[in-house]
Amino acid sequence: MKLTFHGHSAWEIETAGTRIWIDPFLTGNPRADMTSDQVIADFIVLSHAHADHLGDTVAIAMRTGARVIAMNELALYLGAQGLAADALQIGGGMDFPFGRVKLVPALHSSSLEGAYMGSEAGILLRDTAGTVLYHAGDTGLFSDMRLIGRVGLDVALLPIGDKYTMGPDDALTAVELLEPRLAMPMHYDTFPMIVQDAEAWKRSVEERTGTKVLVLQPGETCAVPQ
Repeated sequence: MKLTFHGHSAWEIETAGTRIWIDPFLTGNPRADMTSDQVIADFIVLSHAHADHLGDTVAIAMRTGARVIAMNELALYLGAQGLAADALQIGGGMDFPFGRVKLVPALHSSSLEGAYMGSEAGILLRDTAGTVLYHAGDTGLFSDMRLIGRVGLDVALLPIGDKYTMGPDDALTAVELLEPRLAMPMHYDTFPMIVQDAEAWKRSVEERTGTKVLVLQPGETCAVPQ
């Protein structure tokens, strides 16, 4: 599994010959390293409907034919826009050619232009090689992260921006609960109100836990170690 960070909470995953995007917020994202018309995607997985996560989903899926995986209400909305969309609910999973996606709890909200779009979700993705990725979405800290971590996480993508999500201190506690082999920060520095020192967070996590932290800049790619 290879991961590329595209700023904010947007990630591109390459695995099993498939390109999967999570929360493709590029237009209006000052940290994005590319534009939506450059995206190659087979699947798009969404944590929730807020504009900085739904992002360019419709434009990308219309152009590429990518299939969208999202919470039921959001999937129904996108299906009505003409997209191919698979609906899941919290705790539910589904198999795909690249592996399996399961939606797990997150503490946040989800709406689009004032309309309810189901709950916020975290994303568990297990590829066909058995690598397990957790994208926490926009979330506050909650103790059941320990249950999520029981699956054995290879990598956890965690918000550290504060204000709308966990800040650095709570994200450190999240690492302690999740116990991933590798953690990467996201949802920070995009806008002035969520500026954080990711390198300081890396140091604190590695001092307090056995988890390694990798801070990617937009456009950087890494392979998840087996």
